[in-house]
Amino acid sequence: MAENRLKPDIQELANRLEHVFTSPQLLEEALTHPSLAGFKQRRNGAMPYERMEFLGDRVLGLVIAEWLYRRYPDAKEGELAMRHTALVNRNALQAVALEIGLGKHVRLARGDELTGERKDISTLSDAMEAVIGAIYLDGGLKPAQDFIHRYWQKDVAIEIAPADPKTALQEWAQGRGLPLPDYRDIRHYGPAHAPRFVIAAHVKGFPAAEAEGETKRSAQKAAAALLLQQLEGIGKP
Repeated sequence: MAENRLKPDIQELANRLEHVFTSPQLLEEALTHPSLAGFKQRRNGAMPYERMEFLGDRVLGLVIAEWLYRRYPDAKEGELAMRHTALVNRNALQAVALEIGLGKHVRLARGDELTGERKDISTLSDAMEAVIGAIYLDGGLKPAQDFIHRYWQKDVAIEIAPADPKTALQEWAQGRGLPLPDYRDIRHYGPAHAPRFVIAAHVKGFPAAEAEGETKRSAQKAAAALLLQQLEGIGKP
């Protein structure tokens, strides 16, 4: 059978993924860290996982977006954006990577082995996205969706929306060494008893996102949530 072509340790991971790979080299590639980019993989020709990570990020984003859309039919766009950001960020990916024991299967250059790269949040989250990309390439959307549904179920089911998007956006910027986000008043309109405010949220180096609300605070939150969604879509700088 195709899965017998996987090494025993990687087969252990495949069992956790609950997917039988018809093209085992895809999983091998998903586990090949960019630190090996300068080396010819003599045994199987595996390339580093960066391209597969790119694909997996988009597959995860689509599956989570549709899932939230269907599960919370009364949620507004801002709440959906907050939930989506919380479910596809590095912390969420790291949590699933740890749950399935992904770190020990990632193939690293010796120098990165010594620096503890296997436990680094960026390595774990990037490799997790690459594995999702590998499942998608091997079997299509359905097995990738099944995997995501199994391991993200408990977080999607949380009835209370994630933390304030302004706080989440601030953490996103600080985590990348960027200045704090700023919020700019664009305009306001409407009668005095029912005003509407339009606010733009901005993080240095990225396009701003505009949103509106009944108060400046609500408009800032909505703008922060939309900007977070845009930033996750752009990818990790």
